[in-house]
Amino acid sequence: MLRSLLIKNYALIEEISVEFSSGLTIITGETGAGKSILVDALGLLLGERASTEMIRSGAEKAIVEGLFVVKMNVRVADILRSNENDVTDEIIVRREVTNKGQSRCFINDSPVNVSMLKEIGDALVDLHGQHEHQSLLHPETHIDFLDDFGGYEKELETYRVSYRQLAELTSRKRELQEQEDQLKAKKSLFEFQIKEIDAVNPQAGEEEHLEAELKILENTEKLNELTGGIHQILYESESSTRDSLVKARKMLDQLAEIDATFADAVHELKSAEVIVDEISKQVQNYASRIEFNPDRLEVIRERLGALTMLKKKYGGTLDVLIAYRQKIGDEFKFAENFEGEIAKLEKEIESFRNDCGTKAGILTQRRKENSKKLEKEIIASLAELGIQKAKFETTINQRRVENNTNALAVKIGSSLYEATSDGVDHVEFFLSTNVGEDAKSLVKVASGGEVSRIMLALKSALAQSDKTPLLIFDEIDTGVSGRIGQSVGLSLKKLSKHHQVIAITHLPQIAGLADTHFAVEKTEANKKTSTRLRLLENEERIKEVAKLLSGENITEAGLKSAKELMGIKD
Repeated sequence: MLRSLLIKNYALIEEISVEFSSGLTIITGETGAGKSILVDALGLLLGERASTEMIRSGAEKAIVEGLFVVKMNVRVADILRSNENDVTDEIIVRREVTNKGQSRCFINDSPVNVSMLKEIGDALVDLHGQHEHQSLLHPETHIDFLDDFGGYEKELETYRVSYRQLAELTSRKRELQEQEDQLKAKKSLFEFQIKEIDAVNPQAGEEEHLEAELKILENTEKLNELTGGIHQILYESESSTRDSLVKARKMLDQLAEIDATFADAVHELKSAEVIVDEISKQVQNYASRIEFNPDRLEVIRERLGALTMLKKKYGGTLDVLIAYRQKIGDEFKFAENFEGEIAKLEKEIESFRNDCGTKAGILTQRRKENSKKLEKEIIASLAELGIQKAKFETTINQRRVENNTNALAVKIGSSLYEATSDGVDHVEFFLSTNVGEDAKSLVKVASGGEVSRIMLALKSALAQSDKTPLLIFDEIDTGVSGRIGQSVGLSLKKLSKHHQVIAITHLPQIAGLADTHFAVEKTEANKKTSTRLRLLENEERIKEVAKLLSGENITEAGLKSAKELMGIKD
């Protein structure tokens, strides 16, 4: 539920801070006082589009902040966890819009994006303004109302898992068929390229090895010269490094016999002798293997030339060339076996069509069963709301798909049916408000006032299954007379047993049933107009309802009637 609301510098509102309670909260006020501004501000808080036009003149930014109690709200907890936010019993939702066009959203002072704010808002509040009532005039929304009433979420989600897989496979098949001509055109090119690359048969890493070997073969004369020179210096010359080390070591031996501090130096020179011996042997062994091989040199040069040609043509590096060969090899293989791949996909699609068809059939059955229950509840609610002897019917139809193997369709029996993520059913509500007339499409026959009452009837039917804690109704009394207003009020009161309900109204019959009553008032100060929201106490409530009954000049009769509406005895 919404515990408190803060609005600063929004349109005509300089600052409003208000505490809300459970039950039925009514907001009244004169036309133009700013009731719609409250609804717009709440819409902003729930993720609606932001605009700098909503910022109060002279202010730098507008702020709307709400404190919501979310204890036991599983949907909100799941959203918070999935976005790595802490799960708490209360959350503070805040939206700021600056005069530079920047919009920022926060949950518990942590920045979030608008999509998360909207997701949280949808789980917390169901806001019904005139626009939302009009959603009933779009037949595609009717299936959602029926499903919400039916409460078969598990069956629906089970179907959707299979449907998503079917959709992916169907899309894949369509893409492949679109590529068929292109693949066939490329097949001969791929075949030529594969033969050209395979004739060289490049291997990963071979280029480095060949270049290293080429460098040695091209420098055999220099290698012989260098290895001979090293061996001469270290070992063979009259003043070789080894002979010099031996002489120096013998002198150190004599020094060590006199002064033991030279003992370590003797060992170091012995190690140096060993190192010189090892290097000399290594150089000798290497020199013995050096052989100028012109045939091998030519083979390497030709091989590197062939690799260079392929790299220039197909890649730039050997790794890219090898990867390209793999790619065109796969595409050539696929083109060769195109019909087989399509057949394999069709087999999978057929399997999922049957699976989805079975699950869609279960949904259809559940919808038919629940549509009858919903019709009875809606008719009963409409009678209470002043639409007597109404006919309310739900049509559930399916559309067959003929001879289209690429259609996103499911199979029921031997027939294919058009499918969506909701199943195969097309649901539409039909209404008749006049005795003797057949029910016709709600879209075509419902008036504005009837649409509002049908929405209220639907919400009443969904009251216990709807998990949204707060329902806000704006203009629910559009086109409703005083007598029917009492029934609308009673329905709202009934809804408030299962939800926190906030309703903006101009009808005294509805206002009189409030558990909490606020008045929206417009004031002027310092040549500026402001809107404020004031909590009405008992006597003020009576006067406000009386004002709705008789206008600004409140009469004793008006006060008496107000008390009767409110159930207050003198």
